[in-house]
Amino acid sequence: MNPLEDLSLLRAFVSIVECGSISAAARAMNIPQPTLSRRLRILEENCGQVLIRRDTHSMNLTDAGLRLHEDAAAILEMADTTMARLRQDQTELRGHLRIFATIDFGQSTVTRLLTRFLSDHPGVTAELGYTNRPMRMIEEGFDAGVVVGELSDDRVVALPAGRITRYLVAAPELLRSRGMPVKPADLESWPWITLSGGQFGNPRKVSLISPEKPPVTLDVAPLLTSEGVISMREATLKGAGIAVLPDWIAGGELAHGRLVRILPQWNAPELPVHVIYPGDRRISARVRAFLDFAVVYMKTELHALE
Repeated sequence: MNPLEDLSLLRAFVSIVECGSISAAARAMNIPQPTLSRRLRILEENCGQVLIRRDTHSMNLTDAGLRLHEDAAAILEMADTTMARLRQDQTELRGHLRIFATIDFGQSTVTRLLTRFLSDHPGVTAELGYTNRPMRMIEEGFDAGVVVGELSDDRVVALPAGRITRYLVAAPELLRSRGMPVKPADLESWPWITLSGGQFGNPRKVSLISPEKPPVTLDVAPLLTSEGVISMREATLKGAGIAVLPDWIAGGELAHGRLVRILPQWNAPELPVHVIYPGDRRISARVRAFLDFAVVYMKTELHALE
């Protein structure tokens, strides 16, 4: 056996040398003296050399013992430093985070979330990426994400973080040209602005729900399909078509009269928000802290919009 493979033998040897005797080292290490003597004997057998000459009154290192003590002390110091760094990475909030989020939602709500987290933990830095294809970001090594929409990949752990309300909106000029609809079927022939991305549903079908009536699904031919709801909002403000927009982005436009709710008794189904992370990785303390913070932050933020 390589005598350097077992750090416990080296640690016993260094402790004996530095404490001046086996009995003193046993007290310092809080282990029985026979155990420490046995470790020294095993180390000497593995080395094939006597390391310490001892009699009733004294203990002296051999030449081999002197050389081994110097090297063993350096090895143990390096090992202890390495373990301290590993423990620090798991217990202290420091280092770099790679976070991704759904387009638009990431540029607004998640950016506020992340900057608040970084403010609370000055030892952490972060990278924020945007995508409506969350699995690609997981494959690229991102630590976690805040995503909107349905998830179907069992490779990730998804923590529920609230839901987003969505409703039908249009610009006043579009309503002046077409008139106010009275039922969902009236909207099928209208120009539509829809959202692409599998987790948001089929962009050519619009589902609507009402507390008093059965659900309805409209077959639509989109004038414009976009990956981002900000793009959808801008096109809707220009009167290009009707759209289903989330309340976090449409609320201000409605309050100022730049958009109008259509069929207010009908909503699109809510979209879930999840904080996700790879299920096959061991997560660090900073990632765990971010996950816990993000779930609470998102639930609070979305509740404020209700």
